[in-house]
Amino acid sequence: MEALNIDQERRTTKKQTQTSLYQSVWRWHFYAGIIFAPFLIILAFSGAVYLFKPQIEATMYKDLYYVDEVKTTIHSPSNQVANVKAVYPEAVVMALKAYDDPTRTTEISILNQGEMMSTYVNPYNGEVVGSLKNNEKFTEIFKKLHSELLIGGTFANRLVELAACWAVILVVTGLYIWFPRTKASIWGTILPRLNVKSRTFWRDMHAVPAFWLSLSILVLIATGLPWSGVMGEQINKIATSTNTGYPAFAFSFGEKPESVIKAKDVAEDVPWASENVPVPASSTNGYVPISLEDVTHIAETNRIKKPYTISMPQGETGVYTIATSHTRPGENATLHVDQYSGSILTDVRFGDYGITAKAITIGIALHEGRLFGLANQIVGLLVCIGLIFITVSSFFMWRKRKPNGKIGAPPKAKDKTATKVVFFIMIGMGIVMPLVGLSIVMVFLLDRYILRNITPINTWLH
Repeated sequence: MEALNIDQERRTTKKQTQTSLYQSVWRWHFYAGIIFAPFLIILAFSGAVYLFKPQIEATMYKDLYYVDEVKTTIHSPSNQVANVKAVYPEAVVMALKAYDDPTRTTEISILNQGEMMSTYVNPYNGEVVGSLKNNEKFTEIFKKLHSELLIGGTFANRLVELAACWAVILVVTGLYIWFPRTKASIWGTILPRLNVKSRTFWRDMHAVPAFWLSLSILVLIATGLPWSGVMGEQINKIATSTNTGYPAFAFSFGEKPESVIKAKDVAEDVPWASENVPVPASSTNGYVPISLEDVTHIAETNRIKKPYTISMPQGETGVYTIATSHTRPGENATLHVDQYSGSILTDVRFGDYGITAKAITIGIALHEGRLFGLANQIVGLLVCIGLIFITVSSFFMWRKRKPNGKIGAPPKAKDKTATKVVFFIMIGMGIVMPLVGLSIVMVFLLDRYILRNITPINTWLH
């Protein structure tokens, strides 16, 4: 009899511990959702629009992007640049982008009166058909919303990164809450119950799609983090320290280019893995600068796939940079060319990347919707729509259970040990994602020393 009581007590204790763990995880999930749900909707919506940048811009700017008639002869790149200079005499030509579509105009980037602009030239008659300010392009607005919430600056960028990192925690904690503790049927776990009361209905509308999309959401977040300020830098450091990132240069002969100038500082459309490649200097030993025609010939003979961008030399020792990144990952290339001799000083291709850089490059292409064409865009769109739906359904679920005058947070766990275990797990995630760790510490201090001492707020929160 005594043994039976001990066994019963153990089962009771175990159940209480499991309940406390569940409540602790649920509270973290709840508060993270309340705080970051609006940001996740913004990221998902802006990302969904930006996925279709090629189609959107091709429609909106078709008069600038396409020519009416394709001819057999074209104007030389130098002549096209000269025509742009005639229209914008004070502008500095920054880059020229060549496309593999014969109906496309040539895109020439210029810095005009302090503003970056794209000018479009009909390659068959040399006419400058028009221009666009880069920051006013329709898709660039959504890109800035996606990365900087339109506000711009470091703070906005970190806020976006923080929301993305907390989304990881929302997915992980959500899976823990969703995981059935009993022999439950597929209804409410794998498939939603559509003929139930409102509160249960919205619970299923939140939990079931979140389960099915959880892996896709995690992949979407992970492939976006290389662009972030804190995690992106950590990823860079890991790739560099393990020699699995970008190579300093791709040749096994000649001197290594030693420079504090990085490719991303002087060139456009440089692949992520080549952004920090040191930029070598051109030799100035009596050479006459080569022409843009020579540079395009170098690109063709070295089998650089279009569309590629030729960035102009900056200064007497600057180099031409031939780069392509908005293509399939295997076609990535970054070449630095001596502006006088035409020698290729640096040649970095996808095959030269380390395993980490290759994985991230493929991930970036997946994130941007260009890894496997239209199907990739559609998959990305469905994940973004799903994320918005999950977030919106959580709002309705919360409203159904929220009592008047309170936020409706899950009850605090009675088992303090379970609470501490979950807290230290969260701190562990914060170590992996530094901004999360910083936010946890700030919220902990705020709650412990300020909020709990303000009675109206404390009552509303609890």
